[in-house]
Amino acid sequence: MYFKIITLQSMINVHYFTFNGFQENTYILYDETKECVIIDPGCYAHEEQKELSRFITDNQLKPIKLLNTHCHIDHVLGNSYIASTYQIGLEMHKNDLPTLHATPEYGHMYGFNIDKSPEPSTFLDEGDIIKFGNSELSIVYAPGHAPGHIAFISNEDKFVIGGDILFYQSIGRTDLPGGNYNTLINSIKNKLLTLPDDYKVYSGHGPSTTIGFERDNNPFLT
Repeated sequence: MYFKIITLQSMINVHYFTFNGFQENTYILYDETKECVIIDPGCYAHEEQKELSRFITDNQLKPIKLLNTHCHIDHVLGNSYIASTYQIGLEMHKNDLPTLHATPEYGHMYGFNIDKSPEPSTFLDEGDIIKFGNSELSIVYAPGHAPGHIAFISNEDKFVIGGDILFYQSIGRTDLPGGNYNTLINSIKNKLLTLPDDYKVYSGHGPSTTIGFERDNNPFLT
């Protein structure tokens, strides 16, 4: 009798919501195991929180990680809700800890009465691997927009969860505390544009794009 073992390739599903007054993109990534990670939860209003949780429930997902690409207020408004609802710790880069601690003050400036984000349980850095289900995301450190900005890359499925580094025909702003234009450009060129053209970029605001398109058409990079 002859037989062979067939290994099914894992595929990451990427779902996003656009939340809060900053129109921030919140991402849920999951595979066939139903384990999922939540990246940059911007859910502020109760209805936004319900929408995110309804998606998790309807798809029978199991959240196992809360990840921040960086800690500007629009990307962390839902940190407390996610951490408390699903009993998971926050994972982020240590260099963005001052940014995280400044969010209550910035919240008052923008009219947000926000719940204080939990302190991180794990610090992430370049070269670390995020594992969930049968899937992996590699981490690159890409400061410039924020001092502790990181991006999550799936080399298997050819995409980047890039936060506010690179946008469709634009880049992240650098006029906020800890921002630096030259540092951001170097991060984009040395950490993202080294990827193949067909890698999809899921940004923190606006539509997705690809590495190749931005390489050829982004006015900040050409």
